[in-house]
Amino acid sequence: MLKNLFPEKHSLQSRSLYQTHDHGHDLIRLEDISVNYRQHIALEKVSCCFKQGSLTAIIGPNGGGKSTLLKAILGMVPLSSGKISLNVTLDKTISYLPQQAEMDRSFPLTVQDVVASGHCQHEGFFKRFGQDLQEKVEVALREVGMLECMNRALDELSGGQFQRVLFARLILQDADCILLDEPFTAIDTYTINDLIKVILKWHEEGKTLLIVNHDLDLVQDHFPTSMMVARRILDWGDTKDVVTLGNLRRAKYISRHLESRDVETGDEIFEVKRS
Repeated sequence: MLKNLFPEKHSLQSRSLYQTHDHGHDLIRLEDISVNYRQHIALEKVSCCFKQGSLTAIIGPNGGGKSTLLKAILGMVPLSSGKISLNVTLDKTISYLPQQAEMDRSFPLTVQDVVASGHCQHEGFFKRFGQDLQEKVEVALREVGMLECMNRALDELSGGQFQRVLFARLILQDADCILLDEPFTAIDTYTINDLIKVILKWHEEGKTLLIVNHDLDLVQDHFPTSMMVARRILDWGDTKDVVTLGNLRRAKYISRHLESRDVETGDEIFEVKRS
């Protein structure tokens, strides 16, 4: 339960299952990776890189491999082929926030307990709250608009309030690279607007952000770079060039036909465009 409630912050330098590279400001490189779940192909021949300090929306149809892409970067799913390399010259850490549906909220903790756990890798999980940590928790909760709820239990929170708490925990983790899987699903517009402000602040601070998102209005308004994924990368570059009617039609076509095998791996519709 704790693993599902408290995703860890990782050191990119310690990920020994991956090869390493030294390519300037490229923080993460994926080279021709594929991921299979038994007989199902989730990702196929994906190659891309994410530069330090970039803000990228990962978009595409349901079942297109967007969440799998994040999990592959984290080493949570095995690669069928290809490699992921991390820039060890950049001493960075990474945080991950999965979809709420994958998280267990039944553990009897308060809001401030959850937020403080974001600092546990610095201080130890069972260490008593010091004044410094208490102040950091309160600052983070104030930033996400949840300070007045700090003593409430998790099971008393709405979906939007719970997501605010998880963002406050990310603030305490203070990772250099943050991966978010559909952070705006099933929460109210007011909360979405507040959390977007937090994301944009992280971007201004130079953090690298990869965010799976279905809301194309949000993507067009706030994300400078987008990647459209439907098993393969359909397009990747400036958001204005990626979120186009043509690309949306291609993604819809592929989504309808992948499972029926009407789309073959060599089909020209998979051709990767570059902006």
